[in-house]
Amino acid sequence: MDSLNSLLDGFGTALTPINLLWAAIGVLLGTAIGVLPGIGPAMAVALLLPVTYGLEPTGAFIMFAGIYYGAMFGGSTTSILLNTPGESAAVVAAIEGNPMAKAGRGAQALAAAAIGHFAGGMIGTILLVALAPTVASLAVDIGAPDYFAIMVLAFIAVTSVLGSSRIRGAASLLIGLTIGLVGLDQMTGQQRLTFGSLQLADGIDVVIVAVGLFAIGEALWVAAHLRRAVAEPIPVGRPWLGKADVKRTWKSWLRGPLIGFPFGAIPAGGAEIPTFLSYVTEKRLSKHKEEFGKGAIEGVAGPESAASASAAGTLVSMLTLGLPTTAVAAVMLAAFQQYGIQPGPLLFEREPDLVWGLIASLFVGMVLLLLLNLPLAPLWVKLLRIPRPYLYAGILFFAAVGAYAVGGEALDLVILLVIGLIGFGMRRYGLPVLPAVIGVILGPAAEQQLRRALQISDGSAAGLFNTPFSVTVYAVIVILLAWPWLKKAVLRGRRNVSA
Repeated sequence: MDSLNSLLDGFGTALTPINLLWAAIGVLLGTAIGVLPGIGPAMAVALLLPVTYGLEPTGAFIMFAGIYYGAMFGGSTTSILLNTPGESAAVVAAIEGNPMAKAGRGAQALAAAAIGHFAGGMIGTILLVALAPTVASLAVDIGAPDYFAIMVLAFIAVTSVLGSSRIRGAASLLIGLTIGLVGLDQMTGQQRLTFGSLQLADGIDVVIVAVGLFAIGEALWVAAHLRRAVAEPIPVGRPWLGKADVKRTWKSWLRGPLIGFPFGAIPAGGAEIPTFLSYVTEKRLSKHKEEFGKGAIEGVAGPESAASASAAGTLVSMLTLGLPTTAVAAVMLAAFQQYGIQPGPLLFEREPDLVWGLIASLFVGMVLLLLLNLPLAPLWVKLLRIPRPYLYAGILFFAAVGAYAVGGEALDLVILLVIGLIGFGMRRYGLPVLPAVIGVILGPAAEQQLRRALQISDGSAAGLFNTPFSVTVYAVIVILLAWPWLKKAVLRGRRNVSA
């Protein structure tokens, strides 16, 4: 009851005209930044830090939260329409959303994503209000073996579900893990795969990898086959969901937060893991499995709802523990310190107006996102009517600008082109792109957690599965790996019985 009263007080803060203005600015700015390849919410918040010195803290954080959620939606917009994720959490949206757009259902894909973000954000924020202390205590108890087990599950799941074969999925994952090795060893400081280049000592930014594999690889692939393609007008479709679409998506919208929220609260990859785990879940549960890979709307609705809910989960650990679980949370933590505020268990007592005003603004931001983006769906879909040579030339330009903006190094453009050529080769030989991106994102973190777990156990492999949580996760992995053979054995047994 105390939480509910505090939330009502927070709405009194969030609904003041000036804070509503900051929320609207954050949502619009975040969506625009999310649409641009290579510029994510973390960079946007970081760039705005110096600008907000003169702002009142509550207004600044309300704007930052709007940027966070808006950038997530903007990233899924370009994933769906152009197969170019604006940020890493939007990678999964391209798998089903882009085929839907090519089939003339881009507006429906955008509507499913927008409502998914709204539902996931609302449910996630409600869970933030109700369960923050419990989730925070669970996050404290999870150790290195548990983190490593979660990441192994992520690797196995993504290579098992995507692509035409597990071997191709594993090959794609190995490419991503290799790219993730570039840079300095986090524990010994030794250079790995840098070829003597100081610029590579910091590693290759995941934004450059995602933009290279998706945007550059896709543009080169389309250019290579452009002469064979027949130029036909791309149908736009209705900018709303029909009854059949709603029937297929409403359960996905509700399942997404159950996956996204818990993963957002622990430092295990941010929104990347829950989005593709949600995709795996939707594919397993769908009655339309034959549509997956060709434009299944559940594959857009579930992951987008999970991504939005994971953002609320991220705020749990940051506000109650001062533990940033994503890049955006880390930048926001720096912003708190800029104002002389220390997030932690006492934050709710010392700064109640700020905390509950921020949480209430999440509800306001979700409504603003839905009201602004659903009517704009037909406008975004019109991007598909641009002639493909102009469209992909523009993608190459913005991808290059975004990659250069990451570090301001000319070498980043060379790396972008090389990774783009790798993406082209992967398409040529039928390797799925997503496992490579997941490998780059989670590979370094998985290595770090593996080495921590082994150090704690003095090098004993038993230290990797000495907790109930890790044992449970490994049991799920074994079932996932053995399921195709178990399924065949069951079917063979049924045939023998019937014979």
